[in-house]
Amino acid sequence: MDSLQSKHCEPCSGTTKPLDHKVILEKLAELQAGWKVADDNKSIIKHFQFKNFYQTMAFVNAIAWIANIENHHPNLEIGYNYCLVRYTTHAIDGLSINDFICAAKVDFIFQSYAEKLL
Repeated sequence: MDSLQSKHCEPCSGTTKPLDHKVILEKLAELQAGWKVADDNKSIIKHFQFKNFYQTMAFVNAIAWIANIENHHPNLEIGYNYCLVRYTTHAIDGLSINDFICAAKVDFIFQSYAEKLL
């Protein structure tokens, strides 16, 4: 089985349906701890904490790099020492595999540098 992190996003077609609740829970279990389904049931969110603004912005720039490569863009809430990441697939008004692929890549970036960031 390929990990989510090794996959790449694919454009959603007009026939792409949002993932059902069972698949969402299965994919959520493949991510690092902290991701949860948002209250809207159409997105996944995770709160990342940092020491300072510089580290927060470095992380945000890494997320932007992932978004550019995968052509799948999160909503971000940024403060001095935190970033809230929200993934949803706007084209289908719900969650797709692309959301979980990008979340796994964000987890990898964070885990790779966690000891330097916290």
